[in-house]
Amino acid sequence: MKKPHLVVPDEEAVEQLVSHWAFCAHRTPIQIFNRATDPFLPGVKEHLFNCLHMLDERKLTNHMLIITRWCVMQDDVARLEKLQHLKVTVLVTWSGIDDFRLEPTESAIAENSLLVLSAHARRTKSILYWRPIISGINDTDAHLCRAQELSALANATVFTGLFYRDEIRRYFTSIGLPDLYEQTARRKIMPADLERHVLTAFSGLPLFRKTSCGIAYAHRMPDYNGHYGIREICDICPPAQVAICARDHHKPEMEKVRELADAAGVDLSHIEVNDRRIELAGSTEQQRYFIQHSLNFQVHDRAQPHHYGRHGRAEQGWT
Repeated sequence: MKKPHLVVPDEEAVEQLVSHWAFCAHRTPIQIFNRATDPFLPGVKEHLFNCLHMLDERKLTNHMLIITRWCVMQDDVARLEKLQHLKVTVLVTWSGIDDFRLEPTESAIAENSLLVLSAHARRTKSILYWRPIISGINDTDAHLCRAQELSALANATVFTGLFYRDEIRRYFTSIGLPDLYEQTARRKIMPADLERHVLTAFSGLPLFRKTSCGIAYAHRMPDYNGHYGIREICDICPPAQVAICARDHHKPEMEKVRELADAAGVDLSHIEVNDRRIELAGSTEQQRYFIQHSLNFQVHDRAQPHHYGRHGRAEQGWT
């Protein structure tokens, strides 16, 4: 569908959110209007600001993630700046891909949005959301140089690879594009050599592997996903931010983990806790995130292990 369709009134949507069993006031990070639309599209924007206003009126201090590829105007920033309680971060998605079949939105739009946010936002934070980086497509020196330039306009830069799912592969095949990778994957594909190329180009600049790490840096707060436990993720983070996350990092007591797991409806027969993560069995993503955000501590499922140094990414390109 090319035209956005309203599913429920804004008031009902907000009420469903705050009354959901997994929502915790002042703690649960919120992403808004990014699953099947863009929050700054003309037909969506007023609903965005209406929902933000209603949540802010409740004096909620939750992180609010607004992810966009579209036009952020000076008036939009002024409206965001009026919010008093929500911790708002605008994540501007930019890839630098100029093949319209792969990236139907011109990267110049995102570049201008970053420029507007840099010039007018103060309380509102912005992220250069550099994605997807695809081997052989947008990993040239020119792309990396442009990303460096744009990073100066944002409070932080987060980079990631491609969600190469079966549906995406079939779509690319239908429009005549060759396979971008040999195999599809459940997780984002970011081969080791591609990551090294990116890290070398951004040496000395604030760059983050994980979205929540970039947001934490922008707001000078601990990472709400507790990635500090997976210490190799932090090896590119600024030392001052690592210190902030370290002070907040505490291995949770088993009793508290079991209490939260029970509240989430997770099978209690297999729960393991170590300094890196909590491991469950037979859990859903929603259940894991509830526990993870409640504790600021990583939660994984034994059926989907996070291998050392992979940072939760797909197997392709790693040994």
